[in-house]
Amino acid sequence: MKSKLTRQERSWILYDVANSAFTMLVSTTIPILFRSLAEAQGVDSASATGMWGLVTSAAVLILAVLSPILGALADYENMKKRLFVAFLCLGVCGLLGLCVTQDWIAYMLLFVVARVGYSACNVFYDSMLTDITTDERMDRISSNGYAWGYIGSCIPFVVGILLIFTLPFGLDTMGATQLSFFITGIWWILLTIPLLKNVKQTHYLQNRQDKISHAFRRIGDTLKKIKQNKKLLYFIIAYFCYIDGVYTIISMATTYGGEVGIGQTDMILALLLTQFVAFPCAILSGVLAGKIGSLKLIKFFIVIYAFACVLGFQMSHAWEFWLLAIVVGMAQGGIQSLSRAYFGKLVPKDESNEYFGFFDIFGKFADFFGPLIVSFCAFAFGSSRIGVLALIILFIIGFVLLSKIPADEQ
Repeated sequence: MKSKLTRQERSWILYDVANSAFTMLVSTTIPILFRSLAEAQGVDSASATGMWGLVTSAAVLILAVLSPILGALADYENMKKRLFVAFLCLGVCGLLGLCVTQDWIAYMLLFVVARVGYSACNVFYDSMLTDITTDERMDRISSNGYAWGYIGSCIPFVVGILLIFTLPFGLDTMGATQLSFFITGIWWILLTIPLLKNVKQTHYLQNRQDKISHAFRRIGDTLKKIKQNKKLLYFIIAYFCYIDGVYTIISMATTYGGEVGIGQTDMILALLLTQFVAFPCAILSGVLAGKIGSLKLIKFFIVIYAFACVLGFQMSHAWEFWLLAIVVGMAQGGIQSLSRAYFGKLVPKDESNEYFGFFDIFGKFADFFGPLIVSFCAFAFGSSRIGVLALIILFIIGFVLLSKIPADEQ
């Protein structure tokens, strides 16, 4: 595989390995340490959970507002990498700040900084896909990015878990956890260097003095273009629906597993299993997409996720959680990578950042809206099981909308 990839493609893929390590922390040790700090300083458990939910939502909403603006600005010559570097510094500094603070309020604020920096970088990173490869290779390259990101992110995560469990060098649990954050920050920086060195912005708009006001005007024009392009409109609304279900299953898995009585050790190990299963399946999806079509494969993955909802609804044993981890791993990398690649084929290359800004908005609001469905059902019916089953509706809507795209354009 290495001999068949260009230097730019390899460098772009490597950044997925760099930033995926931060994603692992967001879903595991970062919120755990926050709860420990907050409760140690007099915050009750329920309030700590509520505050963490609010600060996570705040970070998501900030990016949802900024994404199209940043994307529009990044489309001008030499702006993409400059903005990428600025938000990379913001994200890494926020993460490194978490290594030293022990005040729970400062911890929340630094997390917002880290999360905003990380998410903004992804807007520019995703749009770089149009700069580093061709339409014919996008499925494969995007799939490899997710695949190596899944497997690579396990390396600093496992190192961090070993530090926490073994407590070497006289460290206590908090010190070991913060050291794991530092290791992840260094990992993030070092593996980004090849992208900064080798990836160039090949598609761009010419610079102009009024590019800020012009960027705002272009946002309105882009919305009109999306509305007029039925193929793009169907896809982006379908994406919002099915990725809503995907992100909800990812973000709520351990919370729901704990509710139905699955042990923490089983859940952590199952999470790692999902990463390892997703690695080969993501690569395979890139190969299969070239043979049977991206949208057909995305719809197949939607069906797999619908099955996962049924499995989660009736889950009550640890072995079922392990099975769910395998099922999700089979579809997770493929549906995300092929969606990114298919969208990259649809958009104008010299305005890719602006379009990916809107793409990111749909992903962010899905990440915000999906858990609300599960929470509403939990309060209304006294259990999250109905909420997990209700996610099938999102997958059905996504499947139907994708089916409206003509077969010869899939």
